[in-house]
Amino acid sequence: MLDLFADDEPWQEPLAPGAVILRRFARLHSPQLMAAIHDVAARSPFRHMVTPGGYTMSVAMTNCGALGWTTDRRGYLYAPVDPQTGNPWPAMPESFQRLCDAASHAAGYPDFAPDACLINRYQPGAKLSLHQDKDEPNLAAPIVSVSLGLPAVFQFGGLTRSAPLQRIMLEHGDVVVWGGPSRLFYHGIQPLKDGEHPLTGGYRYNLTFRAAGYYE
Repeated sequence: MLDLFADDEPWQEPLAPGAVILRRFARLHSPQLMAAIHDVAARSPFRHMVTPGGYTMSVAMTNCGALGWTTDRRGYLYAPVDPQTGNPWPAMPESFQRLCDAASHAAGYPDFAPDACLINRYQPGAKLSLHQDKDEPNLAAPIVSVSLGLPAVFQFGGLTRSAPLQRIMLEHGDVVVWGGPSRLFYHGIQPLKDGEHPLTGGYRYNLTFRAAGYYE
């Protein structure tokens, strides 16, 4: 396996109660992760979804796992079928599952069992406005978010949109995990700046693992 960052050691950086940044955690396995992303996208292509308000998202998206997150003018939902292809979303790659399991254990959430992985692709200028991840019925489960490629400024706030924001640079291989008291904190990504990464070219990719099924 190609190792682009053999001399980098991961470390943990506290972010908020229940939230931590695992710096460089995914770097060693990033070539495997990118190969899996391309395989998923070959079956469920990236697309720019339209929000209920009619806004076309600047971030291109696809999904893998038992469920996938979609949005249209009617609302947001998780569904087992890709509405663009009419087929089930691709299964979650083993490399994704292994990384998510290791990251959630390292962050103190050993029982996390994701059934959905959102894959976002950012090109320069793309952003993700402040929002809460609240479409999941099981809010006791954390979010695991993996950054690959170009660096981006991650905004992490509080339980209201007007809460003070932390602005943190996320680089290739960084993993952010948040849950517990921070599970519904507002967060977003500032517009991506131009750049070139040896593995991803002019893009940033983000994997977001969630427990989206309807649990009792």
